[in-house]
Amino acid sequence: MTRTWVLLFVLMFIVLTSQFEWKEEVESEVESSRPLILSDKEQHIPQGKESVQEKKILSQEKNIQKLNELVQDLRRQLRQCRNENQAELTELVTELDQLPLSGV
Repeated sequence: MTRTWVLLFVLMFIVLTSQFEWKEEVESEVESSRPLILSDKEQHIPQGKESVQEKKILSQEKNIQKLNELVQDLRRQLRQCRNENQAELTELVTELDQLPLSGV
């Protein structure tokens, strides 16, 4: 009987804590989606769909530029690794060529 009560208590604890976490997530989403309070001057400026789309496009262009820079950096690192590996491979082949052949 006590085992049942312990399991029931644990289950209720899990349900309650998950509801609190869910509530916190919803509250943070609501806060982030609230429109900013604009001054009187800013409220009179029309903010249409075109302006929003332009901002999205600019943001995407910045992200693309950052990604391009990262790709270039990764390519540079890859070339550097290839060069280092090629040099090490060349050294190993040279060392192998210099080893005496035994048993021949």
